[in-house]
Amino acid sequence: MACSWTRLLLFSCTLLFLSQRWWLPLLGLFINLAALPGRWHRSALQSYISHEQDSFDVTFASYGVNQSTAGPQYEDLVPPILHHINLGPNPPREEWLAARAECIQYHRDWKAYLWEDENADEFVAKEFPHLKQMWDSYRYPVERVDALRYMVLQKYGGVVLDFDLACKRSLAPLRRFDFVAPAAHPTGFSVGFMMASPENSFVRSLVDHLAAYNRSWFFLPYVTVMFSTGCHYASTIFTLQNNRTAIRILGGSERNSRLHMLNGFVDTPLFRHLGSSSWHSSDAFLINSLGHPRKEPIIVLVAAASFLTGSLLAICLALRHRKRCNNNPYRKGKFWGGHVEHDGNCLLKEA
Repeated sequence: MACSWTRLLLFSCTLLFLSQRWWLPLLGLFINLAALPGRWHRSALQSYISHEQDSFDVTFASYGVNQSTAGPQYEDLVPPILHHINLGPNPPREEWLAARAECIQYHRDWKAYLWEDENADEFVAKEFPHLKQMWDSYRYPVERVDALRYMVLQKYGGVVLDFDLACKRSLAPLRRFDFVAPAAHPTGFSVGFMMASPENSFVRSLVDHLAAYNRSWFFLPYVTVMFSTGCHYASTIFTLQNNRTAIRILGGSERNSRLHMLNGFVDTPLFRHLGSSSWHSSDAFLINSLGHPRKEPIIVLVAAASFLTGSLLAICLALRHRKRCNNNPYRKGKFWGGHVEHDGNCLLKEA
């Protein structure tokens, strides 16, 4: 008589088959997110702004500090609008307000929006009512901030800036591109600075995919934010685009490949980054290690060790259970009379 493991296996297979409408899409989302390190460099190869491809000086030395347009030869696709977002009960820090003031100083003729709880709530309810309940229910405040970035860019276009970015010059030379964001480390692009034309197709895709990726990933705060609304999410959606010709990434130069990366307290040609990432938690190591050439083997090793440990434990339990079955006298054929029944635990008994 077969052990209960056969029934358990059949039950598990049936359960997986019946619930595939739930776990199969989730598995697809996770595969897309996990594949970012491998897909990014191949997908973004033609998207990096360069002198050879775009006749653009990524050092910005060729452009005026207070330049107001993309230049006489180019159309200004990005409207002159600055967006800053501060959600929650706490007012912006003094150094953040000072950083915003510096940006406004270099863009005096631009509109400057400050999105706070009241006007942000009204905006989402009016322009994106189908996403309002999800936006209200985000577990982490930074998820609401990230989602709002994409929404205001889709509606109005312009430039979205983190409060901890102090401008060192005008961003106008980049207005000739439909969408621009700086390269991030170790892979993807940063959402702390983005500029886009109104109703941009890529930004619309970022908004449209928010609901599908709204998951509590492994119950880890940092991973959940990055996978649901943050840089990893946005970079993943980038790799899924069929046409990326109008999506541009502001990378580095031959001398400095990390010229425009906004990691920590850095000075780039465009910004002084104050490095405010207070919402990051200890699980940031996991997501930051994805795509990092030095740390990726550690993640693979930990994952492999966890898998092997779980597999060995399952095998040991299965062998122990089977031994109990085989040692049963009824199972071994030592009981020759009467009727034998199975009690559900591989322990046979006389009827």
